[in-house]
Amino acid sequence: MKKIAVHLAEGFEEIEAISIIDVLRRADLDVEIVSMNKTMEVTGSHQITVKADTLFEDLDYDNIDMIVLPGGMPGAANLKAHSGLREQILNFNDMKKPLAAICAAPMVFGNLGLLKEKQATCYPGFEDELHGAIITGEAVEEAGNIITGKGAGVAIDFALKIVEKFKGKEVANELGAKMIVQ
Repeated sequence: MKKIAVHLAEGFEEIEAISIIDVLRRADLDVEIVSMNKTMEVTGSHQITVKADTLFEDLDYDNIDMIVLPGGMPGAANLKAHSGLREQILNFNDMKKPLAAICAAPMVFGNLGLLKEKQATCYPGFEDELHGAIITGEAVEEAGNIITGKGAGVAIDFALKIVEKFKGKEVANELGAKMIVQ
């Protein structure tokens, strides 16, 4: 079974994180909620606290198939500042393993130079952080091994794009229909 690590830093966007985790688990994908804190509890930008499955330093990235970054502020900035996470993202990209970020979090990839000449999207106002990207403004973009999403309102579509990557378009469409995604 494919294992997807969803990384939560203090100030993450709750709708994005929980929607992604929920949709991926509905698709029978193995999701590991990763705390970037020294504790299992991570508080989002709207003061909702989530208990993670593991701490960043305890995760074996050799067993992870995809890194996912929810947005929100200051959550995305906290992800960008984490040197260990940046190193893992660069390793994944070198191996062409899938990466995904939504809202402000695509800035993590942009600041690492991973979006150069790739189509990408992000929350309005963060475009300058996507260094060298072809900014489309679309709800969800997939370019090679990287998926980006615009914001909280498209979190389910973003998650369904991840489902499509691992399980195929038919499974993603069936799940979307069951969830009454319009």
